[in-house]
Amino acid sequence: MRFLLTDEQREFGRSLDALLAAADTPAVLRAWAAGDHGPGRALWGRLADAGVFALAVPEAYGGVGPLPVEAAVACVELGRHAVPGPVAETLAAGVLLAGAGGPVAEEWLPGIASGAVVSLTLEGYGPYAPDADAADAMLTVTGGELRLAPGPGKPMASADPARRLFRPEPGGAPVAKGPAVRAAARAAGDWAAFATAALALGCGEELLRATVAYVKQRTQFGVPVGSFQAVKHRLADTLLGLEFARPLLYGAAVELASGLSGAGEAEAGPGPATEAPGTGAGAAVAAAKVAAGEAGYAAARTALHLHGAVGYTEELDLAWWLRRARPLRDAWGTPSACRARVLAG
Repeated sequence: MRFLLTDEQREFGRSLDALLAAADTPAVLRAWAAGDHGPGRALWGRLADAGVFALAVPEAYGGVGPLPVEAAVACVELGRHAVPGPVAETLAAGVLLAGAGGPVAEEWLPGIASGAVVSLTLEGYGPYAPDADAADAMLTVTGGELRLAPGPGKPMASADPARRLFRPEPGGAPVAKGPAVRAAARAAGDWAAFATAALALGCGEELLRATVAYVKQRTQFGVPVGSFQAVKHRLADTLLGLEFARPLLYGAAVELASGLSGAGEAEAGPGPATEAPGTGAGAAVAAAKVAAGEAGYAAARTALHLHGAVGYTEELDLAWWLRRARPLRDAWGTPSACRARVLAG
């Protein structure tokens, strides 16, 4: 399969890159990690104005999607700039609510398209919700029942201080249930893994870019360390991992889009689709997730090793990307779980 982004899709990515480059995301990350969500919410609003979160919301609810390819383009850029907040979870929540339908979809989907922050837990993907304390809504799916959690719950330790984890408070009346919720939850899980893969790929790209720039200026024995053959080989291996993950990510996007085209979506008005968006794309998503997650984590290890002792300092902005790579690798499907899913077909 030969796949190239269109001019419009590439321009969308460039516009997001420019927006985020001007946003000083390291300062936003530091504020977010300290519990000040104001700068992050302001940035989230600008991304919503650019149409990022509308990509997972059907037109019937005020969105423009679901558009998996454009969502991949957006999430790669958000990963490159380490945008804080539950990005993958909010996009997956859009897919979940669109599939579940009913009053809860009518209430929350327009808000997601316009910038509402939503965290999410799904049965089978672990009990922790990232950044639930900053979310406007906390959704949980258990046993075919969709609930709005009454609160963010208990905070848990996290390797990334700007991606805090919470165990949602139990309770809350079901807002939707039945086969439609189960199907929508499966599709939402695929979208969460897919978006996380794109974030991991973007994170790895930025780690590699920063490392290449650093080894060009750091000298040893009077020459840049980037001229050493061993360093070149390490960087080349890192680049290969990222470049091999990229077509898998966009291949998964095509699979998700193909599932949408044959799913008989209910675009004429609010209500559950006859088939969950993206059904059947799970193996492709899992392949993309394991490849992008491992490549991003390998980029973090390369960056840490080649930066030397300075790579361990929190004052270095690179630390925020270093701390994010492994949580992204393991979120919404560990490498072993994704490999098992690929083998199962």
